[in-house]
Amino acid sequence: MSAWLALSLDLNDLDPAVAEEACFDAGAVSVTLSDAADDAILEPKPGEVRLWPQTVLKALFPAETAGPATLVELAAALQLPMERIRAEHVRNRVWEREWLKDFHAMRFGRRLWIVPSHETPPADPAAVAVRLDPGLAFGTGTHPSTALCLTWLDAHLAAGSGVIDYGCGSGVLALAAAKLGATRVDGYDIDPQALIATADNAAANGVAGHIFIHETAATLPTTADVVLANILAGTLIELAADLSARVRPGGHLVLAGILKQQVHEVRAAYSPWLDLKVFAERDDWAALAS
Repeated sequence: MSAWLALSLDLNDLDPAVAEEACFDAGAVSVTLSDAADDAILEPKPGEVRLWPQTVLKALFPAETAGPATLVELAAALQLPMERIRAEHVRNRVWEREWLKDFHAMRFGRRLWIVPSHETPPADPAAVAVRLDPGLAFGTGTHPSTALCLTWLDAHLAAGSGVIDYGCGSGVLALAAAKLGATRVDGYDIDPQALIATADNAAANGVAGHIFIHETAATLPTTADVVLANILAGTLIELAADLSARVRPGGHLVLAGILKQQVHEVRAAYSPWLDLKVFAERDDWAALAS
């Protein structure tokens, strides 16, 4: 017997937050959003949620309590014809494992690895492994701009450095920095979920004593040896004076989330303070460092 009733619909012009709330009100135990057409999505600003041009919502309901009446209720709540909502009975599964099965260990540079919990870290004694599963906060190393920052850290971070991760997301860059020998890493994000994820991931990796979480940029250290900001070009330009001032003399500023065609504009914004150069590119993305 099926354990779940899955209801799905194309969001189109529906507000995703309203649709999600309607699903939970109707008894859903989980709601996910996915891409219907394999469209690219730009890396979000801290706290921002970006969706694909064609987004599919899928809600899971317990089969023993859900049925045709659930579909009717959801259609009425969203003011949609019932034909727009697709219903499917699915067997019981360990859904966390379903989510993780396509996420595998990845290497960045010579020694840095991001390893999900269901895989074994590499046996190489020189390997530096960060344990990280996909979660609600952005950043597992799969996005090109995150990968570029991880590669920079593997190649350039000096042991004993102080690091600021501005817009920390899941904390992947902060975790990598701490694992690679940073003495202190200060992470900031405007998204409360990102701060929770960073703290949880730091504890899981045994580096909680080296990572400090900030709810506001005002409490960050005045300066650091390395300042990382993997956001978006527009936000990086707005923060040019602030981020430049946070870099200690002789330190490094690493910027990512920049499309190749935006490099000149970002470099120009920082030129009064720092000479940034492209250190690597991947797909349509570039990363800059001083």
